Amino acid sequence: MGPMDDQRQRSGWAADGPTGRIATPFDLSVIGNSQVLPARLVRIQHLPCLPLWETQLRSEKKSNHTIRSYMSTARRFSATIIPGEQEVDIEEISISEMHDRCNPNNGRLDLFIQAIANLRPATINSRIAALSHLFRYIGHRIPDWVHRPAASRPLPRTLTRDEVVRVRRAAQDSENALAHPIITLLLDTGMRVSELCALETGTIDLADRSARVYGGKGDKDRTVLFTERSVEAMEAWFGTRRLLIQRKNPPNNDVDAVFLTNRVARISTRYVQKMMDVLADDALIPRTRLTPHTLRHNFATGLLERGVDLVSIQRLLGHSNIQTTRIYLDISDQTLREIYHRAQSASLEE
Repeated sequence: MGPMDDQRQRSGWAADGPTGRIATPFDLSVIGNSQVLPARLVRIQHLPCLPLWETQLRSEKKSNHTIRSYMSTARRFSATIIPGEQEVDIEEISISEMHDRCNPNNGRLDLFIQAIANLRPATINSRIAALSHLFRYIGHRIPDWVHRPAASRPLPRTLTRDEVVRVRRAAQDSENALAHPIITLLLDTGMRVSELCALETGTIDLADRSARVYGGKGDKDRTVLFTERSVEAMEAWFGTRRLLIQRKNPPNNDVDAVFLTNRVARISTRYVQKMMDVLADDALIPRTRLTPHTLRHNFATGLLERGVDLVSIQRLLGHSNIQTTRIYLDISDQTLREIYHRAQSASLEE
């Protein structure tokens, strides 16, 4: 066996998974010069790498979810052992050591890609995206033989018009004073649940029918617009909120939060979902169908069906890429198909 045969045997391991072949033998010429640590990192090369990389991610305004996902992937990759290595404390790996571990030629990347080959395409792509960022930060780049599998994107789920009516009615009749304003805002503004939970009293202008929201993807702020129904729901809630604060006289700092629990604490995303589970039961809707994001999808498809252009919907939703918004075109088409088939069925019955 010659040197080239040995190289093929070591690098041509990738198997065909359910999503197709995700890796092929690599050519050293496509990797580039990755042996030198970037000049910006030379003076701090002995410091732990992961905390510094996390700081970099935060400086780029990555969302907390993205940062957690990237850090988890980096730890899994760093913990991958190649023959002849000893286990190390991942959190203490220095920048220079991480540079060596990320060398695409040492086999660690091969083993890691092989380990994730049977995961869902979206998960594989997420792991590769995390490594790609880490590699660039440390002075390498993902070689061309690492392929991202095509991932089909499922259509977002929405509630039917009848289900929306039942949810609104359940929220109005709920003993939980938060149910009506929260459901109204989610349906009428399309805001994310993280943005809802982060609302502060100083960011809402009921006279202007708008609010400045924070806590979305990438921690970007944006403006959402209120309907008259939203304004009425918020005015009613602010009255209840004032009485709650007067009664409890809380010493904490969460008093500036718009939505407060009975303990005068800021609501959490988990609180909102648990509240929705109760409303789903009251509205006779499966709990899995009623989520904050489902109501966001209803807001978007409702705008599209009323003739609002895609760019305006993109801005109202806070999407950074209009391709994310375009998926609602497919939902609208599906809605038209359902309307057509219902009409056809009705005409046949006549």
